[in-house]
Amino acid sequence: MGLSCKVDRGADIFGTVCVAMVTPFDSDGALDLAAGRRLAAHLVENGIDALVLAGTTGESPTTSPEEKVALLKAVREEVGDRAKIVAGAGSNDTRHAVALAKEAADAGADALLAVTPYYSKPSQAGVVAHFEAIAAATDLPVCLYDIPGRSGIPIEEATIRELAQIDTIKAMKDARGNLFEAAGLIQDTGLAWYSGDDPLNLPWLTLGATGVISVVGHAAPQALRGLVDAFEAGDLARAREINANVLNVLARQQAALGGVTFAKAALRLQGIEVGDPRLPVAAATEEQVSRLREDLTKAGVL
Repeated sequence: MGLSCKVDRGADIFGTVCVAMVTPFDSDGALDLAAGRRLAAHLVENGIDALVLAGTTGESPTTSPEEKVALLKAVREEVGDRAKIVAGAGSNDTRHAVALAKEAADAGADALLAVTPYYSKPSQAGVVAHFEAIAAATDLPVCLYDIPGRSGIPIEEATIRELAQIDTIKAMKDARGNLFEAAGLIQDTGLAWYSGDDPLNLPWLTLGATGVISVVGHAAPQALRGLVDAFEAGDLARAREINANVLNVLARQQAALGGVTFAKAALRLQGIEVGDPRLPVAAATEEQVSRLREDLTKAGVL
């Protein structure tokens, strides 16, 4: 299949510099919409052009559909049209994923993020049917999310090629990291490709990715914007400098703590309170916070 006519590689649909935003909680562990508004505004004002809600870093497994919708509506109201809002509509229950997709569309999402159905380990035929059902549920563009380390299975190459022919499936968030395989898929399918793993942001851009969906961008939104802008301007030296001195330093902490724990602890150190994660994801210990503070300082974001 030749290059398809997906719109502008998805930049006008999903943005280019995206953060997989945490879901803020108050001191009692309840959804904190005011904190969600503040965080969304902070990220957008510092260069982020798309917010992904209710994804992995948004603690989708431990937030209710009602909480997901409430946060989406609050963020939409806060940022208006200054940023795209991509809503997580992932589940290992296809009926539940379809319901989430419809609720997100009604609440004002610009697009959907649909993760591979996890735990059940369906066949690739089941994966296709699952994504087909989500794509058919609304008119919103869909970004597939391939993360076999969490889902237990990949979205295989032939499956991606098949799904790319569905009109509303426009993009892929790649957290598998098979650069060799993806290089051909980016060219052949026309899907907008997004780095889903911060240490690979720059390599993905060199292969033709549209942008990044980041976790470390919580702590360094300006640096993340700077990386993408420098690359697009052809200033590879500057892009490498930002990557090595800021984003990779933070990515090391993300790997050590896990995305949610890292993001919430880093924001707290920067004076942006978003609460602790919900169990079973644990908050950072004092020792971990101390090491995180050192690396945030080293990266120049504290």
